[in-house]
This record gives sequence, structure tokens and C-alpha cells, in this order.
Amino acid sequence: MSLDVAALREGFPSLRSGIAHFDGPGGTQTPRVVGEAIARTLTGPLSNRGTSVASERNADEAVGAFRAALADLVGADPRGVVYGRSATQLTYDLSRALAKTWAEGDEVVVTELDHDANVRPWIQAAEARGVTVRWLRLDPATAELDLSDLDEVVNERTRLVAVTAASNLLGTIPPLAIAARARDVGALVYVDGVHYAAHAFVDLAALGADFFVCSPYKFFGPHCAALAASPALLESLRPDKLLPSTDAVPERFELGTLPYETMAGVTAAIEFIADAAASTVGGRRERLNRAFALFHAHETVLRERIEDALAGFGERVTLHSRAMSRTPTLFFTFADRDAGEAARFLAARDVLAPAGSFYAHEPFRALGVPVVAGMRVGLAAYNDDRDVDRLLEGLADFV
Repeated sequence: MSLDVAALREGFPSLRSGIAHFDGPGGTQTPRVVGEAIARTLTGPLSNRGTSVASERNADEAVGAFRAALADLVGADPRGVVYGRSATQLTYDLSRALAKTWAEGDEVVVTELDHDANVRPWIQAAEARGVTVRWLRLDPATAELDLSDLDEVVNERTRLVAVTAASNLLGTIPPLAIAARARDVGALVYVDGVHYAAHAFVDLAALGADFFVCSPYKFFGPHCAALAASPALLESLRPDKLLPSTDAVPERFELGTLPYETMAGVTAAIEFIADAAASTVGGRRERLNRAFALFHAHETVLRERIEDALAGFGERVTLHSRAMSRTPTLFFTFADRDAGEAARFLAARDVLAPAGSFYAHEPFRALGVPVVAGMRVGLAAYNDDRDVDRLLEGLADFV
């Protein structure tokens, strides 16, 4: 069975604009059903959460449905799903809460593969507590993390390992050995799944993640984020909060009144993905598993088409996405051209492939690549062969 891309695209009104979108890693387009769910919830009746009247019950049901949908998406307990404005905000909040448990002599581990949102909060929290920061380095030749010194970097003093599930720049998916080593020494594992969750069926247990953060706007939803962890682990943490606010988990981590309409949009996005499985057999998580398998097969075919074309440009273009295991995200540089110029050239043809660093500060530094040289092409399930044709024709004309 293959993905019905034409039927999937029908669900996205924005695709009628004629733009070929390769900016998915920065945020995907949004299906009609997500916008309708947001509007339907926001126009109510809607009040603060409660049970006395329909408007209160609507708010309460929106929160419960959001937690259940996210739990199905990542394989978590709904009682451990925390809403957040962004993955950056959630990571900063958790880093501060976790840092309260650290002491001098402890160590935290970050990587050169990660988005800065899973690097800087941990470095800053460590500095505030006098804790040592250790690094897992990126090998530019392979676009993989160098794990030759893994047992030395992740050791008995390590309290936390922060690692991406997939690089937002290179697409690299790190090996599970990192989480396994952390588990061996009793360290917690904080996984940035923002890029990964858009392309893969998430299994927190298999990933070895104690904390997993993702952003629904990367997988057809509205702009927000969510963090999943075991309720018992969340119970052990004491985040800063207002005195009158609830101390219940997960609400103790959610500051202020929740945006019920946004949460309803997330639920609708996850349902939209599940429906792409084109089968009503099984529960939502089973349908999500089948849908992501279809997405992966379709995106891989398109990715390989682009890779073959880039190879044909010879030394004029260098593809840096080389890892054995990776998402359909390609980062490449031009030998003697400005990537921003290339992006503008493509945009004039309504092909959106952005240039820049994409907050991947450490990967850029490790690769030794100037920001002006880099372009990222990210595929989403709604991309089709016509989109790829236009991208490749534009790149050929530019080069």
C-alpha cells in the first residue's frame, strides 16, 4: 500500500497557492480540519475549565483530548503530557527545575548535533549550578556523532544527557547507544524530538527518553509544543510557579490559562495523520504507526531523487546530510555561490527552500560551514514529484 498523496494534499488549502514547500523542518502547512477545530473551539461556548456548564466542559474536554492525542503520538501516559508555548520554552523550564537537583561535581552532556534549544538551556543551567558540561562531538565526514569516547563522556557523574532524536539541519538520527549508556550510569535522557516526530513513529521506551519534547507545528498542527515524561518523574520536580496555581501533575508545569483552541488544533492534526493510514482498523496509535510508515516510504523516494540530482552537480554542490539513518532533510552548500541568492532565485519561481543556520549553531560550527553557504531542503508527506521537479529545475538553472 502506498500513500495517496493527491488525497492528502486536498486537505491543505494553502497548497493551492502554487508554492512548492520545502520548508517543512521550520514548520509545515496546516490542514483545513486543524483550522476548523481551532475556530470551532474558540467560538465556543468556551470558558475556563470546569464541569458546571457546557462552556467549562468544552475547555476541560479540549485539554483531555490534547493529552490523549499526544500520548498516542509518542507512546506516553496522558498524565505526563505537558503543554508549552514552544520546545525552547519547555526545555528552559525543565532545565531550571532539574538544575535544582544538581550539585558541584555533577556533569551534563550535550551534543554538537543539536539545535541550540537543546544545548544552550543546559549549558546555562549548568553554569548557574557550577556543573561541568561534556560534549559528544560531530564528525563532519559522516554527519554522525563520534561515539568513540562515549563511555568517558557519559560516566558515573553524569546527571543528564541532552540529545536530539533527529538533527533539524542534517537529518541525522543518532544511535540508541547514547540513551543506553545514560541508563547504565543512572543519568536522565532529555530528547529533542521536534524534527523526528514529523517523520517517524515515536516510541519513547525504544528511544530511552525520560523526557521527549516536540512541536505540533512541525507535523501539521498549530504553533505550540508538548513534553512527555512519566507522571512519577514529573512529580519529583518542583518548578517555579504561582502560589495559587495547582500543584497537580502535569498542570504544575503549565503556567497560566491554557489555550484550549490551540490544544484542539493539535488533536485534530494528530487525527489527520492517523486518517492518512486509510484504515479504521485498530486504535489511533496503531493507525499512526501505519501512517508514518507510508510517510517514510513516500518521503524516502523523493529524498533519493533529490540526492541523485545533487550528485550530478559535481563539486559545485556539497551534500552534508550523509548519515546512514536520517530523515528526508538535506543540507547542502554551494562551492562559490551564496545560498541566500539561491533561495531568492527559487522563491521567484514559488519554490521555498530556505537558507541560513536554522538555530543549528553547534552543527554549523562543527562542519566549518559559513552560514551564507547553506541551504536546507526538507520534505513533508504532502510534497509530490511535481514539487521535486520544480526544485531540481530551479537548482539546475541556478547552478
